[in-house]
Amino acid sequence: MKSPALLVILLATANAVGADIDTMGGTLLHQVDPTLQGAGIPVAQPEAENGATGLFEVNPASSLVNQPVTLFTWISSAGTSNSYPNSLGGDSTHADFVAGNFYGLTNGVAQQVSHVDNYDADYFVNNYVANALPIAARVVNQSFIFSNPDGSHYPTNQEEMIDSQYDDYSAQYGTLFVSGAGNGGTVYPAATCYNGIGVGVYPGGSSVGPTPDGRSKPDLVSPGSGFTSFSTPFVSGSAAVLIQAGLRGDGGANTNAASDNRTVKALILNGAIKPSDWTNSVTTPLDAHYGAGVLNVFNSWHQLKGGKHPFIESTSVSSGNPHPPGANPGNEPVLTGWDFNSLTNADSSHDRINHYYFNLATNSVTLTATLVWQRPQSPSPGVMASINNLNLFLYNTANSNLVLCSTSTVDNVEHLFLPTLAPGRYDLQVQKIAHGEVSANETYALAFEFFNINLSITQSNGNAGITWPLAPAGFQLESTTNLSPPIAWSPVTNAVTVDTNASQNVVVVPATGINQFFRLQRP
Repeated sequence: MKSPALLVILLATANAVGADIDTMGGTLLHQVDPTLQGAGIPVAQPEAENGATGLFEVNPASSLVNQPVTLFTWISSAGTSNSYPNSLGGDSTHADFVAGNFYGLTNGVAQQVSHVDNYDADYFVNNYVANALPIAARVVNQSFIFSNPDGSHYPTNQEEMIDSQYDDYSAQYGTLFVSGAGNGGTVYPAATCYNGIGVGVYPGGSSVGPTPDGRSKPDLVSPGSGFTSFSTPFVSGSAAVLIQAGLRGDGGANTNAASDNRTVKALILNGAIKPSDWTNSVTTPLDAHYGAGVLNVFNSWHQLKGGKHPFIESTSVSSGNPHPPGANPGNEPVLTGWDFNSLTNADSSHDRINHYYFNLATNSVTLTATLVWQRPQSPSPGVMASINNLNLFLYNTANSNLVLCSTSTVDNVEHLFLPTLAPGRYDLQVQKIAHGEVSANETYALAFEFFNINLSITQSNGNAGITWPLAPAGFQLESTTNLSPPIAWSPVTNAVTVDTNASQNVVVVPATGINQFFRLQRP
């Protein structure tokens, strides 16, 4: 990945929109817990040179950023500086907009990160990533792509090498790379690496999957003023916030597990909201345009707070044989949470299954579950690592019928989404296939949520108060005056008030004397 083979291209420059942070759950998160701002987490922002040599730097005094000079170190092949302006380069408007969504004091998700290393991107990739030199940052935002000058893709083998070097770096140092997918065509490196998070934009026409080897990318989408340059830092900031939350104990006593890259990625993907035309398949875990859906950091944090819950039972079957629910009668104590665990095959002829049992007492439950594991470091220079094959299943324990599964043979992510589960007892299974395994043991993160949102209504002083829980977020209140088909639902435009004490959304509407019916609807 040495120059001149490497060419880093900017994605775009445009105005950021303050409403974007509302859409991706950042405003609600800060309302509920103002201390969740990425405190204590060092981050990095490599930036491609913006139109002229040396213009890669974030200007701390920019109205988009508004952070002290002492927060930054600027780094390029010309040296290192802790002052601004400096002799290394100059202000990049693109860098300022990216910083604004990442940690800026107006729209930033992670406004209290402990330090920002602002690199020239060419120097960062060629010096640090290619040579596996350690950096201080825990999260790295990459609002750039790898491509030829005309925007075309590198040869597939070169793109695979880029992915491999990023995956090796992440596996070695625990650095989380969050990369823009590109603004058209198919997804570009480094958003295609296994261990990072590839980000598209919503709404917008950003790059789509699959990768040349058939993997599902991008991992998710985020608001960002129509460009992946600005959707990516919202995800980076969300990752910093979740790492802070995990390290301080929001997810329980095992803070190493809660802040691990696999857990953070599983939570970010599992908290995403599905657009109306989202789709996947048994062998394609994520949507080609939207990945897991639209980022919602509040939902991800809510699932983290559900706590770490280990599997109830572990079984083994001859490889390729059926693996119905086991005999253990226990159930998981909560319907929202996560686990960080491992599967070990006793030998190469037996698959291993970890069972998570859930008892659902209400109708029309929505399930979202995400399984994440890592691509290991390459076994030797020039040899690209393979991944173990893990799968995710949902069984009905009453009849052992398979309800849904995600069984990609190429991805290191599996994902289930089902909006209409009936009451009953279910077995959520994580399976490790023995055939063709890379290693006997695999560590994974699993995020899960089963939910059913109900509306409540009370009348007072000629008004009706409509309430529903804060979590999961992302619902729009709609109303109609007639339930005879065809039903015409309209958004309720009255202000939504957040009652943090009761963990409720509240909307007050006048009692008009006309029949009104209300529902919650996601996009």
